[in-house]
Amino acid sequence: MRLLPTAGPARVLVVALLGTLGVIAGTFALDPYRNYQLALVAAYLCATAGLTVLVGLSGQLSLGHSALMAAGGYGYALTASALADAPGVARVLAGLVGAVMVSGAVGLLLGLAGARLHGPYLAGLTLTLVVALPAVASTVPGLGGDQGVRAPLERVPDALDRVIALEQWHAWVATAVAAAVLGTLHVLARGRTGLRMRAVRDDATAAALAGIAPDRTKVLAFVVASTAAGLGGAVLVLVTQSVTPGGYGLATSLLLLVAVVVGGLGSLAGAAVGAVLVVLLPWLVATLVDALPVPDELAQRLDGNLALLVFGLALVVLMAAAPAGVVGTWRAARARRTARRTAGTDPSTSAHHEGSHR
Repeated sequence: MRLLPTAGPARVLVVALLGTLGVIAGTFALDPYRNYQLALVAAYLCATAGLTVLVGLSGQLSLGHSALMAAGGYGYALTASALADAPGVARVLAGLVGAVMVSGAVGLLLGLAGARLHGPYLAGLTLTLVVALPAVASTVPGLGGDQGVRAPLERVPDALDRVIALEQWHAWVATAVAAAVLGTLHVLARGRTGLRMRAVRDDATAAALAGIAPDRTKVLAFVVASTAAGLGGAVLVLVTQSVTPGGYGLATSLLLLVAVVVGGLGSLAGAAVGAVLVVLLPWLVATLVDALPVPDELAQRLDGNLALLVFGLALVVLMAAAPAGVVGTWRAARARRTARRTAGTDPSTSAHHEGSHR
């Protein structure tokens, strides 16, 4: 008797639910700060998963993914603030819907503008979005300028108040959102939409001859990736209670892109590895700098920049030694081990070896 459906969205749903329950159970073994870090990993996982679909499946390079996270963050903060008197769970759900609408709209406009652009021209367009974010936040009424927008603190529901801490509740919500994003992207990537994206990525002209609309497919990829990033931005606001343009600059965008490549471009598992690196690597670097006898002025200069430098060095080393990234290299090594094991147990191979020894 099979415990899981053999294939299709039903299997993805069951796996996502089981994975979410497993992570939720694991939060009881973590202290509040680790649960806070887990929530951050889930937030960045939404963004890196969307980015790996955009770059890996559709072949469109984005240097402005952090701005799409900011769009979702503003959508969540504005919606949740407008519903400050609503019940907590309803406010969170409404905020997530607001994040999807705002980030999806920005992704749609960006996709329509960039559908006919390729390579550095598309990268330049998305880069402009990040550079223009502070000016937009200062110009548009209600976005709070450099100070950003505050969001209500989402406390633990009364039914769980005596069981879990605030950081654990935030980790639960973040994990559920990340599981929904990953499940949706997995179904999309394995279905017809994913096949269309790969066809357009490999040869847009041949895809058009096969009846696929390249421009429409590219726009859809941008909308999907933007929505995923927007949900990641919403989770960040849920955890930090604020969204400011300074937290979504070019360095964050580059960090997301490098994380996706290091983890394994085009792989959702690689996106998960990249999200962990985005959260833990700056923390590890900061911990190391604090432990070393570094002057305060130098430590201030290294803050934030050293982590990006380490990421860049890791990218250079991986591209030279393992171009497929962490996950791609691990899968290739596992496939080689399986092939050797199969060859060793193949009866014809064993008979051949016995005959040669005789």
